Amino acid sequence: MNNWPYPAIVAHRGGGKLAPENTLAAIDTGAHYGHTMIECDAKLSRDGQIFLLHDDTLERTSNGWGIAGDLDWDDLLKVDAGSWYSGAFKGEPLALLKDVAARCREHGMMANIEIKPTTGLDAQTGKAVALAAREEWQGMTAPLLSSFSVEALEAAQQAAPELPRGLLLDEWRSDWRELTSRLGCVSIHVNHKLLDEARVAAIKDAGLKILVYTVNDPQRAATLLRWGVDCICTDRIDEIGPHFQG
Repeated sequence: MNNWPYPAIVAHRGGGKLAPENTLAAIDTGAHYGHTMIECDAKLSRDGQIFLLHDDTLERTSNGWGIAGDLDWDDLLKVDAGSWYSGAFKGEPLALLKDVAARCREHGMMANIEIKPTTGLDAQTGKAVALAAREEWQGMTAPLLSSFSVEALEAAQQAAPELPRGLLLDEWRSDWRELTSRLGCVSIHVNHKLLDEARVAAIKDAGLKILVYTVNDPQRAATLLRWGVDCICTDRIDEIGPHFQG
């Protein structure tokens, strides 16, 4: 695999702010705007199905309630994950990771899968997502796995060491070199507000790629690309499009 085959612009949670996040409809929206890579969040149902959801709980992005990981997939299938966004998406279901892979295959899109464990299920989720990613993305560009959870990344590394991994940071860590080396990461995925030109240069000098989130200002996006950032994850998939150069 090419060391870094991924494009400069990534559609955050599939369709950014233009569709209900982490749904197949969102991925279709990202594809409609010409994007060639999406980011999504994956976790486990109680009975071990891998599905997309950012939060531990269902309330913010669906008509469901409670901790999603405490429910079996049959119950999660009854949840409406679209109406909260708009009536146009009424009845949009939660998405299984295997269906995300099929939709990526259909659209010719790449994926950054954030391993987003329900609290306490870090290792179990990391292993399951890595094994599923290996299986479902066969014949496509390998998905880039990332997580804030070191335990989840360790489990992914052990389960499918050949898949590329990125360490997510929302606060700066002085031990980032040691940590990314131990986890065999190819990239750091960082809140763009933590970066300046010198920090970008240090990360690049360490041989790592840089993905930043969530950049919605075109001027800021242009600056980050000029500094040497490799990937920009954006909600403004219309303004910061797939061919954006700043």
